[in-house]
Amino acid sequence: MQRAKLLPLIVACALFMENTDSTVIATSLPVIAQSLGEDPIALKLAVTSYLVSLAVFIPISGWMADRFGARTIFRTALGVFMLGSVLCALSNSLGAFVGARFVQGMGGAMMVPVGRLVILRSVEKSQLVSALAYLTVPALVGPVVGPVLGGFITTYFDWRWIFFINLPIGLLGIVLATKFFEDIREEDVAPLDIKGFLLSSTGFASLMLGLVTGGRHLVPESVSYACVAFGVLALVAYWFHARRIPHPVLNLTLLRIPTYNIGVIGGSIFRIGIGAIPFLLPLMLQLGFGLNALQSGLITFASAAGALIMKTLAKTILQRFGFRRVLTFNALVGAAFLAASGLFTPSTPHWLMLSVLLIGGCFRSLQFTGINALSYADVSNRDMSSATSLSSVAQQLSLSLGVTIGAFALETANAFNGGVALGAADFWPAFALVGLIAASSALWMVRLKPDAGAEVSGHAPISARKATAQAIEDQKPLE
Repeated sequence: MQRAKLLPLIVACALFMENTDSTVIATSLPVIAQSLGEDPIALKLAVTSYLVSLAVFIPISGWMADRFGARTIFRTALGVFMLGSVLCALSNSLGAFVGARFVQGMGGAMMVPVGRLVILRSVEKSQLVSALAYLTVPALVGPVVGPVLGGFITTYFDWRWIFFINLPIGLLGIVLATKFFEDIREEDVAPLDIKGFLLSSTGFASLMLGLVTGGRHLVPESVSYACVAFGVLALVAYWFHARRIPHPVLNLTLLRIPTYNIGVIGGSIFRIGIGAIPFLLPLMLQLGFGLNALQSGLITFASAAGALIMKTLAKTILQRFGFRRVLTFNALVGAAFLAASGLFTPSTPHWLMLSVLLIGGCFRSLQFTGINALSYADVSNRDMSSATSLSSVAQQLSLSLGVTIGAFALETANAFNGGVALGAADFWPAFALVGLIAASSALWMVRLKPDAGAEVSGHAPISARKATAQAIEDQKPLE
């Protein structure tokens, strides 16, 4: 099997495990909350604690891969993720569950970025879009299977069993990585920026903890405000620190690369909107519409099915239209389908819900494939490790913000409607808000040059095609 196909399929074991886990939990959140005796919205802590853990530890994933070898770190990360899964299954309180999810995040922070780094350093740029598609196609099976499988287990068995799904998948990933991964590492590795790691990790963790605990008095409001303030100060301190040293843990100078800047920042804005879907949609279907976990999973899987379909077409579309046109137009369309989910009611036919989610999943998948490929189009191999870390941190923080903003909008709407149990009428404002945020990412994408990322997409702008045609014409002999 070609290297551009084999390596992504191995890394896909990790992505499959991670994506299955996250979609299974999203479907089971209402039942888990009831089992632990908690408000369903409080379970946003379990979602965001995992994402924050990713953001905290991803910055050192590239350094650890360079220092100790990508194969070694990848296998270790799989083991840590499996340990976190077992701890989740044994949890009997919200605190224990949140802590176990944080352990899972420690593993996830290493396994997916390091696996992606192996691909980026081993595959030619001309094959990058295809390699990323091969990476995500098997991984997208997780989100397709996850909601249905999680709903089935939660409805007919015990939600704790859903976490044991990760164990055989993780073991398979370890075996394949041992056999096929090269232990890629750098000969000359810069010292770890310990001060920068402490500033960035405490900044991200404190900021997100303050934001996610606001609203329903999970902690005193003064504690939430203090966490936000401390997090902002720590991140500002990191910014000043990173400007003074040659090898910061998060290399912010990479944002000077236009395609990387737009891919990371514009992509993060789009992900804020999309990140709220796994949290809001199952809650709406189960608490708002009265469906059980299995019925909910049989509807929400349609988004992942749409994404799976689009992965086979993404390269052709990007090659035909280029990054700028695809990412600008597609951001608006994808956001519109996201907001349309808020128009669902208990009487909406299930086939219509499935259709909206399926088509919306297609557009969102195209956007993510384009953003991921664009971000690394002009990054040198030497900077791939730093670029992967910074991009991955931005992704996880944006998804965490999406959950936080969606939960805040849901809480606000619920309070406005009387503050009783969550109902169907509480959800549409949240979907409208996150849809508007996702649509605003088009303001970044439109700034791309017509030929941006042409080496990766294979797209030649009209002007370039005309110039090539003219050059060929000029070379014809006179008749």
